[in-house]
Amino acid sequence: MTQLEDSRIIDLFYERSEQAVEELDRKYGALVRKTAGNILHDRQDAEECVNDTWLGVWNSIPPHRPDPLVSYVCRIARNLAVSRLRSETAAKRSRGLDLVLDELEDFLPSGVNVEADYELKELTDAINRFLATLDYDDRFLFVRRYFFADPVKDIAAAMHEKESRLSLRLFRLREKLRKTLRKEGLLA
Repeated sequence: MTQLEDSRIIDLFYERSEQAVEELDRKYGALVRKTAGNILHDRQDAEECVNDTWLGVWNSIPPHRPDPLVSYVCRIARNLAVSRLRSETAAKRSRGLDLVLDELEDFLPSGVNVEADYELKELTDAINRFLATLDYDDRFLFVRRYFFADPVKDIAAAMHEKESRLSLRLFRLREKLRKTLRKEGLLA
């Protein structure tokens, strides 16, 4: 069976057709499951997160008409997985996500208030500008590691590279990001 175009899937959501969720799962289910699984490290929790993602998409389309759909869906899945992980591991921290977040801790603001929200928006924009300066491989590496929380081992296999080489590239990318954020006045 052929996959529908994203615009047609969105149209199905606007029509409130249950087929929209089926088509979304057919097209992006594996990616959403992998994203949730990388963060939660529990198949049952990841599957619940996937179902919550489909509900989140159902509740947000309409009024939104995301473009690209895959990024929108993955962002919802990632946010839900991180929220679930935080709530389930408030007392005991998850080493997998902690490692990923520790690598970027100097760039992530803490606390919640209007000023922090503004700073987060500025930081997001700066990181997006930074990503736009990278070549495809470095951008792929950065996004797979820090957005999808893929293990370096899996990224190395996908890129046909050695883990040690990618770890060094990630270190250099973090340093480059640090310099960029300092230059833009977003990091002391």
